[in-house]
Amino acid sequence: MTTIKNIKPETAEQLFDLLKKEFADYVNSKLDSNLTIEYAHVYDLIDVSFPEVIEGYAFTITVNENEIVITKNEQDTKYDATLLEKHLVDFLIEKCE
Repeated sequence: MTTIKNIKPETAEQLFDLLKKEFADYVNSKLDSNLTIEYAHVYDLIDVSFPEVIEGYAFTITVNENEIVITKNEQDTKYDATLLEKHLVDFLIEKCE
């Protein structure tokens, strides 16, 4: 679990739109890849998935007015999501702090 201060502050809706518009380009440029990324948003939760490499939701982002919490959803997978998590955290820090 990683916690980021929500300094700007972003709402879950604003963050969801930002992720949909900018995160795929950001992570794909960092990894020199072309990953498909899917998002689901309900109330203050955003689920992020990488269906080509990880089954189900890889991360859940919880947003409130003070902080953004990224939780890695543990699953039996052969893919190590640590690098994806690092880029997700870096992106959120860049956009929200």
